[in-house]
Amino acid sequence: MTDEILAVENLSRHFGVRRGILFGRSTGTVRAVDGISFALNRGETMALVGESGCGKSTTARLVLRLLEPTTGTIRFEGNYIQDMHGEPLRALRRRMQIVFQDPFASLNPRMTVGQILEEPLIVHHLGDPALRQARVEELLGVVGLAAYHARRYPHEFSGGQRQRIGIARALAVEPALIVCDEPVSALDVSIQAQVVNLLRDLQRRLGLSYLFIAHDLAVVKHVADRVAVMYLGQIVEIGPKHALFSDPRHPYTRTLLAAIPRPDPHRDRLREVAGGDVPSPMDPPSGCRFHTRCPFVIERCRTEPPEPTEWAADHLVACHRAAELPRADGIGVDHVAPAAALRMALYARRRDAAPIG
Repeated sequence: MTDEILAVENLSRHFGVRRGILFGRSTGTVRAVDGISFALNRGETMALVGESGCGKSTTARLVLRLLEPTTGTIRFEGNYIQDMHGEPLRALRRRMQIVFQDPFASLNPRMTVGQILEEPLIVHHLGDPALRQARVEELLGVVGLAAYHARRYPHEFSGGQRQRIGIARALAVEPALIVCDEPVSALDVSIQAQVVNLLRDLQRRLGLSYLFIAHDLAVVKHVADRVAVMYLGQIVEIGPKHALFSDPRHPYTRTLLAAIPRPDPHRDRLREVAGGDVPSPMDPPSGCRFHTRCPFVIERCRTEPPEPTEWAADHLVACHRAAELPRADGIGVDHVAPAAALRMALYARRRDAAPIG
């Protein structure tokens, strides 16, 4: 595909577990990410969703080479980067950046905002001091802050403003791909709306690609083009957001959607909620990893791992019974998109919402 910017194939990351501090023996392996594949196009937003511990953030760090993969390949802008080191990898980091979940912990409290935004320019040897200062002021304007904010420290800002600073830092070196690791989960609802609208506006203006990690499916449906659902280190369903939200084919996807609160408590809907606890990634179940919690489990699910199969155009499902399950009209979250859009639009127009530069 000519407009493909990122392709991940059979990517895995396993962590060894040892007992003891210095010379402890190995007691097992955590399969944090276990053989996932997906592709991201230019100007597109792909969301990774799933319960805590399913491997979303580990996937993000593998894509950025902040973690080394155990197996698999990562192709970015046509280059295989899983074996890159030294200067080639450092140069590549200009094209890939990240916005962290915690907007306070990700900013150095001993540096002013100006120093924080100038640091990536210095690391990549971009411009002289005067040009870097101009670039800092430009970045602050792009994310809706003023030039005088460069002289302040992170603790002098609100949570939403700090996340804007984090976004400005990610934009400093003009990347093509930004990984958003739950960028709004630590913010109030009104501030979430401002940050999400800012990200969408920047994507339209700069042609950015986003790998968007989140657990709020209302936000996901508002911002994503495609959605990948992860469970115990594997992608169980991936497809366009409208197809996945209107007709989810994997029981785990249905569980996530059924758990969304509905605005009308009297409206009937099918409740397909998984029972039990999430198994340990140190000892995942045989066969389909979701079979211990699945309401549709059969004997084949317990013994044979399902392969991703195409349900519709660009819609893949890893489930033996995907074709047998009834259409999930009762779970469909038709209310999510309008509610989220209204919420985003409402708060974006609040009096205290900072303008987009």
